[in-house]
Amino acid sequence: MSTPQDLMQLDHLVIAVHDLESAMRRHREQGYNVVVGGKHPGRLSHNALVVFEDGSYFELITWSADAPAEAWWHILQQQGEGLIDFALLPSSTAQVVSDAQARGLDIVGPIDGGRQRPDGQALKWTTARQKTRDLPFLCGDVTPRSLRVPEGDLRRHPNGARGVARVIVSVTDLSTSVQRYRQLLGPGLQVTPGPGVAELQIKGCVIELRHHPEMPEGPMGFEMK
Repeated sequence: MSTPQDLMQLDHLVIAVHDLESAMRRHREQGYNVVVGGKHPGRLSHNALVVFEDGSYFELITWSADAPAEAWWHILQQQGEGLIDFALLPSSTAQVVSDAQARGLDIVGPIDGGRQRPDGQALKWTTARQKTRDLPFLCGDVTPRSLRVPEGDLRRHPNGARGVARVIVSVTDLSTSVQRYRQLLGPGLQVTPGPGVAELQIKGCVIELRHHPEMPEGPMGFEMK
């Protein structure tokens, strides 16, 4: 049976903001190192990153104009600033998609994506996503991950944060969501059930599903290492 070390790790948390400069300043005041990420070609979004020792990062994202074609923009308008999505890092997006589809998950991908850094470096990746917001999306690198996710001293933050220990996700049907995660991650996924809660152990992080039928489904919080 697979162990958590064999599973995918958390890639990043997506945090939508109205004003990127203000969000960067707030995070710096909270003791985080923040770097400008760049712009997404063909889209109106641009971002900044807070990268951690464990390899995960915050993506602070905003839009330069209304973007009604983008789901994340709509969530920002409806729910306000904050955590709106999260991604896992596959070794091969295509392989994970194929395996998950074989287990019955309705997931679409790989889909080409990318970003242009301020220094002109073009980054490429592939993503995959299923239709409900209880699951993360996949984000797998085509260009080296070190180009997308900076390394070095900027990963050591004045506030001591080392990474993301837990992602908390609101779900409307706990058993259905657990089944979807098994379809995505395979039968080796370790699940610890509790009253109205299920903890799923991935590499270096816990995904906590909380039954909140009165709340919108999707990520609702996180805890740091």
